[in-house]
Amino acid sequence: MSELHLAIDDGYTGHVTPGSDPQRRTVNGAQIIKMSVGPMDNNAYLIHCTESGRGVLIDAANEPRRLIRLIEEQGPGLDLVVTTHQHPDHWQALEEVAAATAAPTAAHPLDAGPLPIRPDVLLADGEPIHIGELRLSVIHLRGHTPGSVAVAFTDGDGRTHIFSGDALFPGGVGKTHTPESFATLLHDVESKLFAQYRDDTAVYPGHGDDTTLAAERPHLPEWRTRGW
Repeated sequence: MSELHLAIDDGYTGHVTPGSDPQRRTVNGAQIIKMSVGPMDNNAYLIHCTESGRGVLIDAANEPRRLIRLIEEQGPGLDLVVTTHQHPDHWQALEEVAAATAAPTAAHPLDAGPLPIRPDVLLADGEPIHIGELRLSVIHLRGHTPGSVAVAFTDGDGRTHIFSGDALFPGGVGKTHTPESFATLLHDVESKLFAQYRDDTAVYPGHGDDTTLAAERPHLPEWRTRGW
């Protein structure tokens, strides 16, 4: 697969598009590589502990050959592949990536059934994930799907980074299909993200550009009123 050698852009903006170079953000204790894959512009995130080199992949969404090459080139090891939720655009490459890397896979039990392979690890709200010296936390955010999760870690400078799947985006929460599901998702996002983390918290969604809790917090009443 040498023809798929990936150039990494270190000028991180958080804006990636299908076919563009992955972008790398270096923070105190970790490296975050963001890559857009597939026709639905899904974001896949490779997070490495800078002290140990160990890594976790958030959403093996599509383009398995590109993801596998990224993992191989950025090594040395992948400890876990987390699927944020059950929607197929977030796991099209999961089976191939897991087979190529021998990394265990993880998802919430409520979303495990539709996945192409049974998760090795069933995630629970508040559960820690240890990747080298990094400690990541699982955040169960109901509403987009029953078992949607976000994953968060705090870097050595005290700033938190949240990988929100399709639960939170710039401009609103993820898509829901009933008023009850919307109310549940907004409640979970408010109580488990906005009420728990500082405004400088960076949010890395499952599609599109990054945001911060500071940028989105003033709009919570608007989201509640409009119902989506």
